Amino acid sequence: MEPGDVFGLLIAFLLPTILLLYLARRWFNLREKRLEVEARVVAEKTAQYAASNMELEHRVRILEQIVTDRGLETASQIEALRARPRLSVGE
Repeated sequence: MEPGDVFGLLIAFLLPTILLLYLARRWFNLREKRLEVEARVVAEKTAQYAASNMELEHRVRILEQIVTDRGLETASQIEALRARPRLSVGE
């Protein structure tokens, strides 16, 4: 084998290998960015669900208090609930 043959073999194998490694690295970076975006979307939806859930728990606590409190304030508490703005489920 002459030096030119060795150089030719290096180019024939080394160049495609470098190209494949470059493409694989780009693909993995793209995949990582997609996963980060999906994680952000899931975190945002989770936060929205938690806020909605807290609002519902608060309203249930008030209703439990109204049901168990047989005092004179029942009507005013019901009216206060009607006056509060409601959160829509999609928010």
